[in-house]
Amino acid sequence: MKKALAFLWGGIFALGLMILDMINPHTVHSFLDIFGHWNARLAFVMIGAILVAIIPFQLVKHHKINNTWFNEKIHLPTGQQIDRKLLLGATLFGIGWGISGICPAPVLALLSLGYMQAIYFIIAMLFGMWLCDKTVK
Repeated sequence: MKKALAFLWGGIFALGLMILDMINPHTVHSFLDIFGHWNARLAFVMIGAILVAIIPFQLVKHHKINNTWFNEKIHLPTGQQIDRKLLLGATLFGIGWGISGICPAPVLALLSLGYMQAIYFIIAMLFGMWLCDKTVK
């Protein structure tokens, strides 16, 4: 049941990304082009995501909800330190996102649509994950 619900919610998320054209790198690039032909669509997607997530996160944060629907304990990150690793990771993510116009969520959808340039993004993302795993421990 848990996997079926995860598949359903993931499918709804993917469908929303496709409907809003967030899998198109040109849409992302037009959002980042604030002095050119700026497209604010991505800003509304981000605001919508924040509005959807803020209530559940606040409920968990203030211990009004402690478990998932499947009675699994919810663990939020406790670290609040802004250090060199966080800044470097955020900078690398932002540079990669700006250059490629691809975010991790829609990269598989791009591959399924034949956008083979997404392979470069996946390789860089996997390398970054591997590097993080090696340096964080």
